[in-house]
Amino acid sequence: MLSIWSWFRDHESLMWALGAVSLVTFIGTLIAGPILIVRIPPNYFVNREHHRMEWSTRHVIGTLLVRTARNLLGGVLLVAGLLMLVIPGQGLVTILLAVMLIDFPGKLATERWLISRRPINRGINWLRWCAGRPPLQLPDKTHH
Repeated sequence: MLSIWSWFRDHESLMWALGAVSLVTFIGTLIAGPILIVRIPPNYFVNREHHRMEWSTRHVIGTLLVRTARNLLGGVLLVAGLLMLVIPGQGLVTILLAVMLIDFPGKLATERWLISRRPINRGINWLRWCAGRPPLQLPDKTHH
């Protein structure tokens, strides 16, 4: 036990940096999370066609930049969400937002599994209710 405390003392600047990152991600998700959640279309999880911004083939570089930025932001949110499972924050909701941004195989199934978790769905629909938005429609169990 003494060696753990000595390690913390030896790495005090790292601990302060992690604390600052934790505080920033906590505040950031408290602000950005609800804004993004109320903007999700109610049928996002039941509609097979996601509501993506599709650009014409003339804008290949713009599309690539937007997809790269979305995936980077999603990656940052995923790491923050995983951290918030053990530090203060809205970990599960942040992970859901990250999954919605990142492009990967099995994304639709992962999104549907996450939104069907009762604590996540209840929290998101409460935020939507507070904003005067309709609740999210859950996918039919046969589509999993």
